[in-house]
Amino acid sequence: MLALSSCTVVGNVTQLDDDYYRLIRRESPDSLVAALQAKKDFYVQQRADTLLLTPPSGAALLTYRYRLQPNQRVVLLRRRLDVDVFTIPFKMRPSQGSVPVQLNTNFNAAIYLGRRLDFYALRTKRSTPFGATPHVRATGIGYGAFVGVGSTVVNPDVTRQRATIADYEGLVVHGGLAAIYDARAFNIGVAVGADQLLGPDGPHWVYRRKPWFGVLFGLDLN
Repeated sequence: MLALSSCTVVGNVTQLDDDYYRLIRRESPDSLVAALQAKKDFYVQQRADTLLLTPPSGAALLTYRYRLQPNQRVVLLRRRLDVDVFTIPFKMRPSQGSVPVQLNTNFNAAIYLGRRLDFYALRTKRSTPFGATPHVRATGIGYGAFVGVGSTVVNPDVTRQRATIADYEGLVVHGGLAAIYDARAFNIGVAVGADQLLGPDGPHWVYRRKPWFGVLFGLDLN
C-alpha cells in the first residue's frame, strides 16, 4: 500500500524503504485499505508480502498489518527534498534580432534543489512455482530550481558587433526551473532558464537574461 518524482523511466524495486508514505490510490475492495485511505501519512515497513503501517507519533500507537494481494494494487506516495548535480547538453535559444534560433551544445553544469515525489504500486505476482512474491513498481518525478555555470561562443554577431575579441568561449552563470523524471540509473528532464555572460561583453550580449530551453541529465545525490 505504498506510493513512490522530481524534477520521472518506470522501474521495479525489490524492497520498499522504511519511511513515511501516504496512500493515494487503491484498487481493492478490502475494508482495511478503504479505512486507511481516509487517514494521513503512515510509517510503512515492508515484510515480504505484508505491509506494517503505523500512524505518526501522537496518535494511538497501533500498527496495521496489510497483506498484499494479487490483482489488487495499492499505490503509496513518498515526498522528500531532492538535491542533484546535472549537465545540460542542449540549450535552445530563441532568435534575437538578426541572430536565428541557436542550439548551444557547450559545457553546462548546475546544482538542483527541489521537491521529489516517488510513487510505488504494490501487489503480489506469481513469478515462481512456489507461490506469489511481492512486486513493487516505482516511478519518480521532481520539480525545482537550479543554478550553475557554463560556456558559450562569443563573437561580434551575438554582441552587436562590440565583442572585445573576434571569437572566444565566454563564461556564463545560469539559473532557472526544471522538471525531472527518474530513470533509476540517472535522471532526465527539461529545463527553462536564463544566462548572464561574465566579462566586458556581458552588457552587449544578445542573449543576456533571455530565456532558453534545454534537456538535462543528472545524478541523484540523495
